[in-house]
Amino acid sequence: MKRLLFAICIVFIGCKGTSQEKEASKTTAVPQQESFTINKTEAEWREQLTDMEFYVLRKAGTESPGSSPLLHLKEEGVYTCKACGTELYSSEHKFDSGTGWPSFDREIKGNVAFGVDHLIGYARTEVLCATCGGHLGHVFNDGPRETTGKRHCINGIALKFKPAQ
Repeated sequence: MKRLLFAICIVFIGCKGTSQEKEASKTTAVPQQESFTINKTEAEWREQLTDMEFYVLRKAGTESPGSSPLLHLKEEGVYTCKACGTELYSSEHKFDSGTGWPSFDREIKGNVAFGVDHLIGYARTEVLCATCGGHLGHVFNDGPRETTGKRHCINGIALKFKPAQ
């Protein structure tokens, strides 16, 4: 009995847990910077963007929920990347998810890129601007079932609204 207990303890001690992988889990598997049409140095981005815009778009940060003036905007138009102006989302695909961030059930095809990040300990689908690589937010599978079932949870500070003409 003691030998069995000792063997079980050795197995548990020898197993590699996910807590030992914290450094590796902080990396993201997003497209390399060279794959984007617009490439700027960190200094150039810092000059163009506010501190908070830089934090979200270039450092994959997250704005506080409920802080975006775009959250409850109901005008018709297009949401563009604040860093480069690429059209990302149409207002017709925006919905109120109740999460505190602007949410869309689909992107403008070809203008959004996707990657995987592990910044909080598990894999999430990251949303990036396909032109400049700016971090926009994440995609979840809890969106409207009557459309795509997807919820693009987007940082409003990463967007600029362009009203319909």
